Amino acid sequence: MPTARPVPSTRPTRTTRPVRTTSAVPTTSPVRILFVCLGNICRSPTAEGVMRALVREAGLQQSIELDSAGTGGWHVGSPPDERATATASARRIVLEGSARQVRREDFEDFDLIIAMDGSNLAELRRLAPDEQARSRVRMLREFDPASASAVASSRAPEALDVPDPYYEGPRGFEDVLDIVQAACLGLLEELRPRDVESA
Repeated sequence: MPTARPVPSTRPTRTTRPVRTTSAVPTTSPVRILFVCLGNICRSPTAEGVMRALVREAGLQQSIELDSAGTGGWHVGSPPDERATATASARRIVLEGSARQVRREDFEDFDLIIAMDGSNLAELRRLAPDEQARSRVRMLREFDPASASAVASSRAPEALDVPDPYYEGPRGFEDVLDIVQAACLGLLEELRPRDVESA
């Protein structure tokens, strides 16, 4: 039965509940987020690891649960890419877990499904069972105000892509981590409970 990887690592049982429309984290049940790239070994585990660290730092482990997956099945069962893991580790970010492929049940289990690039977005929208499920699919860089502004000014949707570093050198993984950290900070702010913001 599919479950998110929560913070900390204890796995919750699957529950069915209505989709939330508010940007603030509800106090009654955690919001569940799935990060998705192509193979689930580079970008999406990086986003999961970065977000997990931010959630822990903010003390929101009980409010936000995280997981990642890939639209393709080539790397199912594999750990995160060693280069991504090493790059994240240098910033004290842990990447863990095993690659898996997106499942139809994910559209029921998760409140927000976040794509790394336009091709992932299109595939997720194709897999979504209905319009309500499609409405939960977003691009990660939508949450980075700087990236969103760049897209608005250039009218180039591909500016929201998190580039795939798989065939790149170390600099490619550093760049991806920079992009992901900026976007995840914006995502956390959108999800942060209002009572925490005003404290």
